[in-house]
Amino acid sequence: MQFLTISDWHGQLDPLNVAGVGAVGGAAVLSTYFQQERATNPNSLTMTAGDAVGASPPISSFFGDVPTIEAMRLMGFSADALGNHNFDRGIAHLQQLIDVASASSGQVGARFQYVSANLANRDANLSGVKDFEIFEVGGVKVAVIGLTNPEAPTLVAPGAFGTMSVTDPVQAANKARARARRAGAKVFVVLIHAGITGRDASGAAVGPLVDFANAVGGFDLIVGDHTDQQYAGVHNGAVVVENLSRGATYARVQLTVDPRNGRRISDSVTFVTPLASAVTPDPAVAALVDSYRAQLVPILNTQIGNATRVIPRSDVCGRADGRLCESLVGNVIADAMRVRYGTDIAITNAGGIRASLTCPTTDNASDFCPAYVPPPYPITRGQVLTVLPFGNEVVTVAISGTELLTFLENGVSAMPGANGRFPQLSGLCFTYDVAAPAGNRVVSAVRQAADGTCTGASIDFTAAAWYSLATNDFMATGGDGYPTVISRAVTRDLMDEVLADHVSASSPLSPTRQGRITCTSSGPVACPVVIEP
Repeated sequence: MQFLTISDWHGQLDPLNVAGVGAVGGAAVLSTYFQQERATNPNSLTMTAGDAVGASPPISSFFGDVPTIEAMRLMGFSADALGNHNFDRGIAHLQQLIDVASASSGQVGARFQYVSANLANRDANLSGVKDFEIFEVGGVKVAVIGLTNPEAPTLVAPGAFGTMSVTDPVQAANKARARARRAGAKVFVVLIHAGITGRDASGAAVGPLVDFANAVGGFDLIVGDHTDQQYAGVHNGAVVVENLSRGATYARVQLTVDPRNGRRISDSVTFVTPLASAVTPDPAVAALVDSYRAQLVPILNTQIGNATRVIPRSDVCGRADGRLCESLVGNVIADAMRVRYGTDIAITNAGGIRASLTCPTTDNASDFCPAYVPPPYPITRGQVLTVLPFGNEVVTVAISGTELLTFLENGVSAMPGANGRFPQLSGLCFTYDVAAPAGNRVVSAVRQAADGTCTGASIDFTAAAWYSLATNDFMATGGDGYPTVISRAVTRDLMDEVLADHVSASSPLSPTRQGRITCTSSGPVACPVVIEP
């Protein structure tokens, strides 16, 4: 039997431009690859482990990610788990997507099943989600069990899970396996929204995916997600795989089993890079995506400004997702919020920033950017939505110096590990000690001077001092562990609209690194190395 898996797809309906490789993936291209795989081995299931939606490009996010679900039906997906991004817009919206996925009529393509076995009080909040689904593959019953990452509620706005809570995935998986076995399943698969996070000194993979695999027993395949890592290994008797995100790779997992008892005889894992140039895109999927694109082109192709340089998502330390150091795009976004509302300070979380602000220099006919020769570097309305796809709103609030310190401490609490809570800010500059205990790392902070330099007055971190703050509603409601201040905040405008207006008013943009965030170390923990962009 054959399992085709992708990880963290995030509604990447159009191909990615991968440096040195070319156009890769996209719904129509992947669909053709999957059809070819199934033609070779019809005993196939196609699966992913959560976050197929959320943090998606405008072609999907503008329509509430319905295009992604419809594409998955046409692509022949069998099952999907629930990751944190599935809850980005709350359970009411998630229920709408589940209904689109599970509808037996009125939708294109075949239905697929959402699974999550470790959501307490799930059925009181969501319908159409199961602990597991049993598929018959080549005459053998295969149980596919889903699991949500335990930290998911802290990665979305409070209340997004309704009255559900995430329980221990190991216990939930073992219980679900026992029930599936009693129902006749002989092969057991887990879709878990967890991944590897790196390698130890010996080169062995580490992270929640490995920890989970080593803690459970009796599984044949464990499909991971969440961390954008490509990995294959065998742990505790189970084949464990994770793919690069957004369809940059998919895994072809082949298991040979004895149909009488499900005993695994052999296994193999092959990672495939789905080159767009190598196949003819599935015309049905392409037509679906193009129908949505046609509605967006008049709006999102509009150029709203430009820059004298690339404004990348990567930070000044070279981290591609901007979660270790000051970033130019983070500076521009925070400046836009602070200037719009005249606040002392603006802070936004790096995890909410999903793309470069300037249009790619490599032309992609499917994006909302023109072909061009720089400089200048154009910025379109569609590119702004690609940067900020979550639909967050800006809020303003008065906070004390003590609360401001808590904001900053939370922002660097995961360092030196990269984390979405890392702050990008405007109006102040601060220094932190990466070797100090989390919660006691901020060494000093000053206001930015009028020229943007870090030469202003010292920040007073006492309860007697008050500052006006602009931030996003996700953070204000306690997202990413930030202080909950929403009860006294004023809701302003959509964050992407604030950024778009700032681009229009301030072009050409010429942002530079200003030292807004400085790392020092009083111990053996090293600071990230700054590489000038």
